[in-house]
Amino acid sequence: MWNDFILTLPEEIIGLGALVLMIAAAWTGDRGAAVLTWLSVLVLGIAAAFLPGLVDDGGAAFGGQFVADRFAAFAKIVTYLAAIVAMLAAMTWFGRDRDYRAEYPVLILFAVLGMGIMISAHDLLTLYVGLELQSLAAYVLASFQRSDARSSEAGLKYFVLGALASGILLYGISLLYGFTGTTGFDGVARALAADGVSTGELFGIVFVLAGLAFKVSAVPFHMWTPDVYEGAPTPVTAFFASAPKVAAMALLVRVTVDSMGPATDEWRQIVIFAALASTVLGGVAAIGQKNIKRLLAYSSINNVGFALVGLAAGTPQGVASVLFYMAVYVAMTLGAFLVVLRMRDANGEPVEAIASLAGLSQTRPWLALGMAMFMFSLAGIPPFLGFFSKLFVFNAAVQANLTWLAVIAIVTSVIGAFYYIMIVKMMYFDEPAPAYSDVREPATAGLMLASAAFVSPLGWFALGALNAATLNAANSLF
Repeated sequence: MWNDFILTLPEEIIGLGALVLMIAAAWTGDRGAAVLTWLSVLVLGIAAAFLPGLVDDGGAAFGGQFVADRFAAFAKIVTYLAAIVAMLAAMTWFGRDRDYRAEYPVLILFAVLGMGIMISAHDLLTLYVGLELQSLAAYVLASFQRSDARSSEAGLKYFVLGALASGILLYGISLLYGFTGTTGFDGVARALAADGVSTGELFGIVFVLAGLAFKVSAVPFHMWTPDVYEGAPTPVTAFFASAPKVAAMALLVRVTVDSMGPATDEWRQIVIFAALASTVLGGVAAIGQKNIKRLLAYSSINNVGFALVGLAAGTPQGVASVLFYMAVYVAMTLGAFLVVLRMRDANGEPVEAIASLAGLSQTRPWLALGMAMFMFSLAGIPPFLGFFSKLFVFNAAVQANLTWLAVIAIVTSVIGAFYYIMIVKMMYFDEPAPAYSDVREPATAGLMLASAAFVSPLGWFALGALNAATLNAANSLF
């Protein structure tokens, strides 16, 4: 019992902190929103300090239903950092319209609690509980601006499609339980290895992966992403594009490697299809977008496809490349959204049109430089860190004898590079659009600077340590 308490201590800290802050939010009202946000950041910092597996091998809790290992520790650190950025960025963005409510950081904490359970889930039921806890908080966050029709619509669409995906996932879990006789990952793996993959088990695998594909926005379960990203408040969109993506991808990796390891040939076909479809559609569909948030939505679909290329390898190096890719992806995407948060017209109203970025290098040169760095890194152009993230997943595929997959992925990456470079061209070579308002937001500026430094050649200093950490985390699964 004591061991179970220690291994789940970060989730207990976050859960208790969220409950206490929820009561505080009801007591203080919105006037205490800023203080509650900083307290939420403190809660995540304390939880990170007590992560099992960060400096040791961790272990299993509650009869093997919950695993705290190095893989989980790495993924949780990335989600905590992304959540902290989303909370700090929201204070000033919502604050201009005086609609920043005290519930926002509490909802983020509940979502992160669900993500922690997802990442450490080692049982199909634990997986479902964590995923639903994260999703319920996300539905509310998407419709956080009740006075905005687009936000309400985004929340409704996310809820309806999320409920459908949850049903698909639950049906797959039921099939796997029915044909294997267990919900534990180890038990499922033993059943798949004992008699081979039966037709019923194969259908269970397909439905489970379909439900998880919705959470990572992989094609063909991506349809909610552009509408929700556009309609949700921009800080919420930045959160959706980062922390939940990492948690869902970590869950997908653990499910395929841990519970479906003996069925690698079966699930690899599904992952390869989703990877190729996501890279192609994410690249092509983004080209004609006029809204920067919709473009970044298709960019996230495109990037998930590249991460799935690493997962398709099914090797420790492939898993390490997925973790590396997601860590760099979070920095690039959050940096891009931090720029979008500063896109305000002369009246302080949010601007989302891509055309408004024209000539930004002449009106706001430092903002244009930051956006250009994030775009080049997302395109995978050296010497930015995004180049190495793509290189690692392609290399993992080649070493797993999937050279053809790596070649196709490289070709499709050229499509994505087009619209990233198009934005840079607009900022530096087009006639200037009306200038954005010059706002003083030290916290947002500092976060943007840190993200830009990480994806720039300065990030090379962290390259070795990050690569070693991802390999160490990946090896804990095998």
